[in-house]
Order: sequence, then C-alpha cells, then structure tokens
Amino acid sequence: MGLTLSSYYQWLNPFNSNLSVKEEEKAMLTYYRKRKRGSKIGEILKYYTRRTKRGCARQKEEIVLPSCNKRGREGGHGDSVKEERVVKKERTIAPCSSPRASFLSPHSTSNCYDMDLWTEVAKHMDGRELLMLSFTNRWFNHFISEDYIWKYACLRDMGIPAPCPVSFPWKEIYASSFDGSHSFCFRQQDKHMDWMRIGSFYLDSPFVLLTETLSLPRRLPRPGSDVKRSIELTGTCSLTNARTGIWIADLQLVHCPVCNLETCEGTMQVLDTRHVELFLEEDYLDETWQYEEIGSNRIPVPAAAAIGGIFDLTNLSSPSTAKILNPKSWIGPPTDWQPKAKIGSHAVAVNTNLQPNDGIFVRYQVMKDNNGKVVSIRISQQLI
Repeated sequence: MGLTLSSYYQWLNPFNSNLSVKEEEKAMLTYYRKRKRGSKIGEILKYYTRRTKRGCARQKEEIVLPSCNKRGREGGHGDSVKEERVVKKERTIAPCSSPRASFLSPHSTSNCYDMDLWTEVAKHMDGRELLMLSFTNRWFNHFISEDYIWKYACLRDMGIPAPCPVSFPWKEIYASSFDGSHSFCFRQQDKHMDWMRIGSFYLDSPFVLLTETLSLPRRLPRPGSDVKRSIELTGTCSLTNARTGIWIADLQLVHCPVCNLETCEGTMQVLDTRHVELFLEEDYLDETWQYEEIGSNRIPVPAAAAIGGIFDLTNLSSPSTAKILNPKSWIGPPTDWQPKAKIGSHAVAVNTNLQPNDGIFVRYQVMKDNNGKVVSIRISQQLI
C-alpha cells in the first residue's frame, strides 16, 4: 500500500492539537522510517516544510524565541533570528495609564468648580450655609466672597424683588440684618423687654406717610405741611426726606419710659423701622445720630387697638398696600390680644388689640443722617 499525502495527513492530524513542532517532526520521521517509501519523500518534505513555516510564524507573533549569539548565528538560522528581531520591534510594549473614575476625568474635574453651577446652588443656601461652604477650600472661599452671591441672598431673604444701590458690601449688609440684632441692642437695653422681626419693605421715593390708624382720612397731609398739627388733627403725617432703599421693620416691646421703677409693669409698643445700612454707619454706632420727636398725639378716650403704619406715598394704591389697609383680613378678633403685623412691598403696619383702658399716647420719632435724610422711624403707643 503506497504512502499518499492524504493518508499522511490523516495519520498526522491527531498530533496537531497536542504536539509541538518538534514532536510533529519526530512523529513524521518515525512514520517515514516505517514506510521507507523513497518515492514519496519529496512530497512529504514539501508538505512538512509548508506546515512548519506556518506554525513558526504563528508562534513568533505570540512568544519570544530563544536568543542567538552576537553574530546572529544559531545552527544556521540567521534569517529566522532576523525575522524574530523584526517581530519583537513591531510588538513593543505600548504606554498605558491606570483607569480612573469618571468623576476624576479632566472634564468632570473642571465641572466640580464650575462657577455658574455653584452660583445656582448658592441661591438655595442661607448665610450660615454659605459661610460653611467658604471654609471648604480656597476656591470656595474666593467664590463665596463675591458680592453678587450675598446680594442675591439679601434680596431673597428680605423678599425684595428689585435691587438697589448700596454703600456697603452686601456681605456686611446681610450680617447686620440677620445676626439677631435690633436698635435697642445699642441703646436703652435696660428698657427693652422683647421684640419680633416683621420683615423688609422698599421705599421708592422719599415721601413717606406715618399713621396711627388704618382708616386713612379723605384728605391726606400734603408733603411739607406742618407735621405736629397734622398729627394732632388727623393722626397722620408725611415726611419728604426719607432715605430710599430697603428698610427693615421690627416690633419692640419696652418698659414704660415715664417712670424709673423696676417694679413698673407698664409697657410700650414700638413700630421700629430703619434703613438697611443703619447699623453699619459709624455715626450711628458712636451715638452721634440721635432720635428726635417730630410730633405726638394724646388720645384720652378708650382705644380699641394700638396701631402704627408706614407707607410709601407713591405706592399707596398698590395691591400689597391695599391688603394692609384692609384690617379685617389680618388683625384678628377683638379678643385676640396678641400683636399682629402685616408687611407689603412698600408698606408695613402693626396692630395690637387692647383691653379696657383710659386711652393711649402716641409718639413719632425720626433719626437723620448728616445729609438730613431720615434713616430710622419709630411710632410708639403707650397706655395712659
């Protein structure tokens, strides 16, 4: 039976998956010695040489062959060694970097300090939270120190929609407005009993109406008219030189200033309003500016309530002011003796229902700056 390529391939095929190249060569030579068929040697060697070259090419791509001597000769395989060096040069180790989390990539890292993004976040923070964020690192410290951040916080927490020019940084204005201080903290501390923050309103013009009643007369006092006489006749008066801008309103409860007895239980209600920058003025802090009384009204008949109101004359017909002038909507029933307050965009008023009394004494006080502008207004009611 003669040796053919097909019979040799069928015999050698089981060794292809388990034997190395040298083992395949040894198996082929063993098969050749057994057959001793010289007529087929050329075909066998040709087939074997073709398969061996394909197998070596695959191994050169996957593993590194043994090194040769300096001259590149190892058993006469100089060409193979040269080919191996070419393959090694082509498959050099490529540089790589360690994998990083997505939030640590350069693009994400820049977004972590996106000023526009943190500006939107800051709109939902109060003053305490903004200060805590500024202690995080230098970037946040620089970002929180921006004046527009505190300007937005002031206008938001005060409920003032329109911005206004100011003379002090908004950060200092915010601190002086929300640090829990009021005018009696600086003066007459021994007379002070309790207080309540009402809110903030805005004066568009220097024309202000002061009143001790929510039922306004048909003829309002004209700006520039006699203040004292107007208070005595109508219980109202008008100012022409108030400082425009944001004003803060508080309701104060203080001891009766008539007597100095510590056992006196007499109390006085004060509607205390001030310009938002008053506590930052040096002349106010060193008590250079003082309150002066511009008028008073003594009502010797029993009063149903103690009322005080401050209105911007140019916005007297606005919807928010109209709600304040409708006392039935917010003062409560006559038996409710808790102080009530109502504030609008351009006005503020307080009302306290009174028990049976002999009357009240109403005083109007203002404080002026060096330019003659009114920076603080007080309307106080004291039981007779």
